[in-house]
Amino acid sequence: MDRLESMSLFAAAAEAGSLSAAGRRLGIPLATISRKISELEAHLKTRLLNRSARRLSLTDAGHAYLAACRRILDDVGEAERTAAGEYNTPTGELIITAPIVFGRLHVLPVIIAFLAVYPEVDVRLTLTDRITQLIDEHIDLAVRIGQLPDSNMVAIRIGSIRHVVCASPAYLAEHGTPESPEDLAAHRCITFEGALATWSFGNGKAEFAVPVHSRLRVNTAEAAMDAAIAGVGMTRVLSYQIAEAVRSGTLRPVLQAFEPEPWPVSLVHAGHGLLPVKLRAFLDFAAPRIRERLMNSSW
Repeated sequence: MDRLESMSLFAAAAEAGSLSAAGRRLGIPLATISRKISELEAHLKTRLLNRSARRLSLTDAGHAYLAACRRILDDVGEAERTAAGEYNTPTGELIITAPIVFGRLHVLPVIIAFLAVYPEVDVRLTLTDRITQLIDEHIDLAVRIGQLPDSNMVAIRIGSIRHVVCASPAYLAEHGTPESPEDLAAHRCITFEGALATWSFGNGKAEFAVPVHSRLRVNTAEAAMDAAIAGVGMTRVLSYQIAEAVRSGTLRPVLQAFEPEPWPVSLVHAGHGLLPVKLRAFLDFAAPRIRERLMNSSW
């Protein structure tokens, strides 16, 4: 029995939730995965998985063994990367995740420039607004917007962004410019799908929420900005998302004196042990460039 292979298949099945899902992900027949995990259980003389028609669940022993497998497989992977020179020269694949709009506007251009400088490094960029789990999902680096929870992760702050209420000049000319957040009660607003119809503001001491009338509800910042430019109403988005529209004059920020505290933008990585040179190279390359882009996108 190849114990490392069996451990890898067991971990893949546990993470995928079923043997068939793991088989599809790895391109391995279901019967092969089932047999190798059964052999592993026989070797350990304990059951690791409870199998049902629809889904797997871990036994108590399975939970403990999965944590150990992850540590062992990570150590083996690190040893292989060291032997292959990944800790000596920038080489290999770098897996990065970032919020969808921010990643497209600010991270992707920096990655394109990085690839030109480091031809031996490949990058896999995933744009998602979901909070990813770096270790569990084998992600090297995440761009995070917002306050970070306490964790063992290493965070490098590269700037900040603001929540901004804005509208088109035509809308403001017709409906007037609000002087305080409470004035929004008389305005038509464009909100995000799934969000409460309240917007938060600050007064220098504490934040407070103001209810708004959702004339239109959408599920992307781009749609909200398009509707605001068309004069449908006011919307509230992040400062970097409307920087170009503000500079071009198609959107105008309002209530800037009442904006809540800015959100930090950070590069986050696990930071355990010696960093691969590819990750260190990207951090050194990307941090000042994204920081400069954020500064240039303010007004």
